[in-house]
Amino acid sequence: MTAQQPGTVAVRNILTRLCKRSGLSADRLRTTEIDISPLLDLPVIRRRAHRDGVVDLRLVVSPVVREYAERLDPSRRFIVDAALALGWWRDRARGEIDLDRLYAADLGERRAYLAEHWTRLHEIVGATPDPPELTARYLRTSPEHRAFTDLAALLDSDPGYGRSPDRATGSDDPDSDARTGVAAVPPSRGTVTVVGDAVIDHIYRTDHLPGENAPARGSFTERIGGKGLNRAVAAARLGFHTELIAGVGDDPAGRRIVGYLRRHRVGARHLETVPGEPTPVGAVIVTATGSFATIEHDADSVRLTVEDLSTAEVMDALTVSDAVFLTLEHPTSVLEHVLRTVRAAPRPRLFVHAAPPVPAPQYYYEFFDRIDYLIGSRCELARLLSPGVDFTGEGYDDPGVFDAQVIARLRALGVGCVCVIEHFHCQVRSARVRLDIAPALAVRVQDSPGAAAAFTAALAYRLAGHDWVAAPEDFSWASAAMAAAQSFGDIPDAMPVVERIDRIAGFRT
Repeated sequence: MTAQQPGTVAVRNILTRLCKRSGLSADRLRTTEIDISPLLDLPVIRRRAHRDGVVDLRLVVSPVVREYAERLDPSRRFIVDAALALGWWRDRARGEIDLDRLYAADLGERRAYLAEHWTRLHEIVGATPDPPELTARYLRTSPEHRAFTDLAALLDSDPGYGRSPDRATGSDDPDSDARTGVAAVPPSRGTVTVVGDAVIDHIYRTDHLPGENAPARGSFTERIGGKGLNRAVAAARLGFHTELIAGVGDDPAGRRIVGYLRRHRVGARHLETVPGEPTPVGAVIVTATGSFATIEHDADSVRLTVEDLSTAEVMDALTVSDAVFLTLEHPTSVLEHVLRTVRAAPRPRLFVHAAPPVPAPQYYYEFFDRIDYLIGSRCELARLLSPGVDFTGEGYDDPGVFDAQVIARLRALGVGCVCVIEHFHCQVRSARVRLDIAPALAVRVQDSPGAAAAFTAALAYRLAGHDWVAAPEDFSWASAAMAAAQSFGDIPDAMPVVERIDRIAGFRT
């Protein structure tokens, strides 16, 4: 069992004691004899008080705890909601729920009502009860302990984005980020679900990309990464409530990834841990000019399956999110399942990154009319039409030829908008927008491995701000995000915040 952080234990113990009597409230916090200072000292509490201009920290505890409780899986959310009388059901209740009993002044009555209606509450939201059956007596033991531990871990692990995660948590994790702090997390832009991979990246920084007879000299570091994880962190850093659907191994690397996601406010409840398997490892080779090459992992045993994506919770995430980001690491059956699920749900805007190459892209053509934004380099996009194509040999390096032979064909298959991003240039083609955007003035290298992830999240951020209707300036801002994400391999840590993108976007020629 993974050792719990002292801060998590302290916060859990405080919340467990506060659930007695009428539950969590500002009045309860004012009158309690419990030492609540570890709770009030949490960065998430101080950040909310600063943002709202509140002097008395006790006034923001209940709304913050309620917000973080919503990130738990349904069963644990229901447990802490009833125990602390958070009121999650008040604006979701149907006539069959007795709110007076569910949020009664006595903890024992709240427990009894929750246990009695345990199955029905899950049926209302389409979730699977865990445990399947519950009694008030059993609830007081391991179910409440696990639920409060998970809630406390979320509250304690958020670095607050106002100080270094290393200092905030006492962690020596090399993936802790001390360079991206801002005073406050931006207001929520909605919900993004990312279907991609989460891996350990081996980063090789070299003087040039090695060739068959041209070895390169360089250095090696190990970082957390993956196309899915990078996009999830980018979206969370811009204020989206973000969930990552991916697979990891049952090993220290997998647990390290989970901890990293939690520190960066990315939901990991849909992360599948595969027993007995190691977490996948990829490689990124980055030169001093930012040019890079990747070696994709080949860990079929840790890839997602259709069964992983068929639970009620995952289906809900895919169908009710404001946006879904999809990368192409997964087996054909999984990609088809995701595309078919999203096609049947009109709400999510679908952003697809055309990488890595898939062996038979024609299997997905029937779903192209559901892709709102298809994003990739010229090579990545061309290979969606012909997997083995040598696009340079076809003259695709000429913008006019590429426009006619690749973009036009992708749009004819139904893609709403094609975004060609390469070397910080951006070419946009849709029914309403036709743009060619030069690199931002802040660009200082030829390329960057995190540019595509930053572009995707930034474009979604802008679209979410005005009912998901695209305007030319939205793509210009997303292009500035690529410049804001310049790095030499620290990909998720380089994902930018709003203020940095605004600053770069303001210096366009």
